Amino acid sequence: MRVALINKKTAIGLFLLGISSILIWIIPEIIGFDASIPLRLLAIVLLSIYVVLAFEIVHRTVIVLMAATIAIIIGITTGLFSAHESFEFAVRSVDFNTIGLLLGMMIIVTILAETGIFQYIGIKMCKASKGNMWKLLVMMSVFTAVTSMFIDNVTTILLMIPVTFSIFKTFRMSPIPFILALVLASNIGGTATLIGDPPNIMIGSAANIDFSTFFIHMGPAIGISLIASLILFKVFFRKDLKIKPQNLEELMNQDERSLIKDKSLLVKSLLVLFGVIILFVIHGILNIEPSLVALGGAGVLLLISKIKPEKVLHEVDWNTLIFFACLFITINIAKESGMIDVLAKTALSITAGNTWTSFFMITWVSGIASAFVDNIPFAATMIPLIEVLNQSPAITAEFHSAVSPLWWALSLGVGLGGNGTLIGSSAGVIAIGLAEKYGYKISFMQFFKIGFPFMIITIATGSAVLMIGLMMKS
Repeated sequence: MRVALINKKTAIGLFLLGISSILIWIIPEIIGFDASIPLRLLAIVLLSIYVVLAFEIVHRTVIVLMAATIAIIIGITTGLFSAHESFEFAVRSVDFNTIGLLLGMMIIVTILAETGIFQYIGIKMCKASKGNMWKLLVMMSVFTAVTSMFIDNVTTILLMIPVTFSIFKTFRMSPIPFILALVLASNIGGTATLIGDPPNIMIGSAANIDFSTFFIHMGPAIGISLIASLILFKVFFRKDLKIKPQNLEELMNQDERSLIKDKSLLVKSLLVLFGVIILFVIHGILNIEPSLVALGGAGVLLLISKIKPEKVLHEVDWNTLIFFACLFITINIAKESGMIDVLAKTALSITAGNTWTSFFMITWVSGIASAFVDNIPFAATMIPLIEVLNQSPAITAEFHSAVSPLWWALSLGVGLGGNGTLIGSSAGVIAIGLAEKYGYKISFMQFFKIGFPFMIITIATGSAVLMIGLMMKS
């Protein structure tokens, strides 16, 4: 039955991909639009990435690796660049600032997790709630959101979900409402800072935005959105929050201090992490790239912790790093074909050059699109588009700030939009996979019923606060 379902799902995805590819090829001819052969071929390659990700036909790293290879072949055979230049072109396409930042933070968090600090915090919150599920949900959600501001939300979810299962195993209750809440909260919190969500890292690198500037602009909108989120949790999970936990006495008597495995390593890890966060905040003043800060912190912690590097590097999510690298290559080749210029002209024609229309269009298109496709490739596609849009005289005249508000619109859209569906964010995909591993199945529709209305309300709230803030500053 499961195999039949997977085959059916794959067949539907491939059918849609085939129909869409045919339309991409013939529609320009029908409407008289001048679209080059490499542009059409690369549009099909990008479409293939989205469809395969949405229908989970193969692993996301496999599809982008194949897409990058095919894109390079298209680039060579259609004359976008020569075979001799292909390797250098591919290397130049990769944003190593993003790759380095992710790698450094993965190493730091992996070492920090060895201390048991996250389990310690989980038990502390349970004791503080005294069995009140609403208080526990608020504490865990806020902690997850705040942690996701300084440690990417994927890593936060990887650390918090096992803690959640441990707590609810003792309570003998279903952890599904809390899993959903933590995923939604992690994406909310991750949107607030430069390093909280992978798309933000990409946006900051492309627009040369430092940590402080990013937080000053996005922080208020995300803070209000988080408050709205807690109210929504109270409404969505009202029945589950009334259930009384079992074995509360057992948990209340547990000594959480015994969960700290290595106090010396904990002190070293926290000192390095705080040092890295401080440097993130002031890196714009020092003119140091965030990747160097993260990699430097990782190197220092590896040195003083004396943990074998191979043990730590084994835990690094290399799939994600390869995914990013190949995606950067594919998007840059698509940009070389002129695809981004076409999208920019189309967007400007739809908005008629109106600045605030452009702002809301990017916010809502990014939000809804990111609900159905992974927000990482979508952000990578949108970044070159916004770079072109920012060159419009009308937008330049309206937005006097050093950083175009269109970047904040993209960040808000892709960050909060990922909450719309089960496949909308990497944090969501990871959480659902872990839930299934522990024996709890969360279906697409189960997530959708909570996530999609949650996404609509938080994007509306965040965009309103963001627009008011921008208008006050202009």
